[in-house]
Amino acid sequence: MLIIVMLFGADKIPDIARGLGKGIRQVKDATNEIKKEINDSAKKQGIDSSIAEDINKQVNEVKRDIDDFTGPIKRNM
Repeated sequence: MLIIVMLFGADKIPDIARGLGKGIRQVKDATNEIKKEINDSAKKQGIDSSIAEDINKQVNEVKRDIDDFTGPIKRNM
């Protein structure tokens, strides 16, 4: 944290954190949208839903990784 303060200055940290938060929110929204489209397409095509479930599991793993990465940032705000 000290290095970040030294590089950007204390007045820039809230702006950086907000930008990072917005970026993470966009990624989460995009993954939710992709997941919904995959599920809808699978249902329309009559594809076995286990494939969609596997994709959902992978998307959820990515979400957890993002949450693990951003957790300390959220706690420090």
